[in-house]
Amino acid sequence: MHDSTHRNRLARETSPYLLQHAANPVDWHPWGEEALGLARRENKPILLSIGYSACHWCHVMAHESFEDPASAAVMNELFVNIKVDREERPDLDRIYQIAQQMLTQRGGGWPLTMFLSPQDQRPFFGGTYFPKEARHGLPAFTDLLQRVAQFYRERGADIAQQSEALQQAFDQLHSPPASGDTALTLAPVHAARQQLAGAFDPEFGGFGGAPKFPHPTNIEFLLRQWRATAGAEEPDLHSLYMGTLTLKRMADGGIYDHLGGGFARYSVDAYWMIPHFEKMLYDNGQLLRVYAHAALATGEPLFSRIAGETADWMIRDMQAPEGGFRAALDADSEGHEGKFYVWQPEEVSRLLDADDYAVFARHFGLDRPANFEGQDWHLHVFRSEDDIGTELGIEPAEVTKRLEHARRVLLEVRNRRVWPGRDDKVLTSWNGLAISGLAVAARALRRADLADAAARAVDFIRQQCWRDDRLLATYKDGRARFAAYLDDYAFLLDGVLELLQTRWRSEDLTFATGLAEALLAHFEDRESGGFFFTADDHEQLMHRSRSFSDEALPAGNAIAAQALTRLGLLLGETRYLDAAAKTLRAAWPALQHYPHAHTALLVALEEHLEPPEIVIVRGERTEAESWRDELARVYTPRRLVFAIAADASGLPSAIADKKALPETAAYVCRGMTCSAPVRSLSSLVALTRG
Repeated sequence: MHDSTHRNRLARETSPYLLQHAANPVDWHPWGEEALGLARRENKPILLSIGYSACHWCHVMAHESFEDPASAAVMNELFVNIKVDREERPDLDRIYQIAQQMLTQRGGGWPLTMFLSPQDQRPFFGGTYFPKEARHGLPAFTDLLQRVAQFYRERGADIAQQSEALQQAFDQLHSPPASGDTALTLAPVHAARQQLAGAFDPEFGGFGGAPKFPHPTNIEFLLRQWRATAGAEEPDLHSLYMGTLTLKRMADGGIYDHLGGGFARYSVDAYWMIPHFEKMLYDNGQLLRVYAHAALATGEPLFSRIAGETADWMIRDMQAPEGGFRAALDADSEGHEGKFYVWQPEEVSRLLDADDYAVFARHFGLDRPANFEGQDWHLHVFRSEDDIGTELGIEPAEVTKRLEHARRVLLEVRNRRVWPGRDDKVLTSWNGLAISGLAVAARALRRADLADAAARAVDFIRQQCWRDDRLLATYKDGRARFAAYLDDYAFLLDGVLELLQTRWRSEDLTFATGLAEALLAHFEDRESGGFFFTADDHEQLMHRSRSFSDEALPAGNAIAAQALTRLGLLLGETRYLDAAAKTLRAAWPALQHYPHAHTALLVALEEHLEPPEIVIVRGERTEAESWRDELARVYTPRRLVFAIAADASGLPSAIADKKALPETAAYVCRGMTCSAPVRSLSSLVALTRG
């Protein structure tokens, strides 16, 4: 047995994921010069293992191999072992995921297991999860280790040749931008709309089959398509239908937490019934925003409720007392996936009175066979409240009341169970998404408490992660670390711009401008346009990536282009507008080939070609805000409204020029042209209709 008090070098780290491996018998190192230098000196290949704390298969591999003294002994003898949290180092994850796909011609994933040459950190072999014993067509992990080490010793020339080819493939990833005389058009927007319609599941919503991911950027894009045509003779109702059916099916599905609010990562089936149970801040920040927008667009009470409950979950379970939002809740508790969330009908019937149980069991399927691993019940809406009311001879309002009571009782009981692990590091980029979602929901749901929560998060990030006009990417246990990435700047800039529309604070505009300046100074690809994922003074890695497509997160380039367009219009700053335009030119070849993989960038393209309307209201604070609230009653994704008190200080000239008059007045700007002051709310509503 290995000594349980043994701690490897990960014990000094802040990442909860790395700390989970600090007592492994593997001699793990964090990524850094100490480990890379050791590998060079000893000429030992590097075993790089990348994962994250809410990743189920990462835990499996850790338990099977990294906690096993025999496996660890082989790893320690043959390799320098480096453990990376992909949430702290998305730069490394991005490079080695692409490399794994190039080397194996297979999709990537986590845990990612890569073997690197010690001289240049270029990978020569890799995969994802490897089992301890040979199975599923995969070799046993220790056999694989022996073969890889032997290959490294005996086949140096082959490795060097392959490594050169791999580096060339990386160097060719960036295609040249559209030429200066190419006209950017909305053609990719229309093409993406058709491709999404082709992949749409008309029965259960979503795009494609199992496993099903929420893809909030696609839904946001479709809502905007509908809204852009709402005044036309033939509005695009199918886009509205695709977006809202998907939102409804997810809200009814088991991917949604019907007791605590918030969404799991994805559904393993096509019906949204059984999720992979981890709950990530980044999914929920984006979904909160899109449900709030859908509530505004449709007036559908279900969407308001889901948005409100998701915001409540984020604030209650994920916001740290200091204001930042924590990263994730694990899928597993007590060693079993989903254990925290599932129920037995007998237990529920003991906890609820007969009337409540009659409604609850019918609604959530406790009167049907088990739907999770053949023995447990995971809540998922099977029957509507109206149908249950008809069957039981009670009013729908009474059904709703009983369900709400039952959900409260069961949540209280569930909270006493053993909780899944929580990754409580604060990631700047994911906080940007949470801030944006809360700011949008505060306006749509008229809830000042959501704006308070968003403002506290902005203040926390500014105090803890903003140093010398640069961001840091993570914060945990009093330490902010790691030079920030494109996503940190872009998502936070977008979040601050949303919060400024919900609640004007001049210091937030100063912060937004600082973020934009840092983006341009340190991330812009000045030759080709667009933004690199890492800054110009970042650690030198084998590749400096620049990508335009959406994954689980929207593309950093897309959000940067959109936010810079908006800030550039607000401030009359042509450098920001030019950088956004160059990003779209750089992405144009990708937009033409795969438009539906770039829906966030298509939103930026629309706002570049048809600039959003900006309304600035000046006057006594409460009245200026009441004018803004009146405009916020309708879903207008192509309009930004800022209510700025007459006595606000520290305003840049482009805003100070829109002077406060003795009475409340608004200025309506389209592109670089602004109206004369509009002095009555009814005139403003008339002027901005449509």
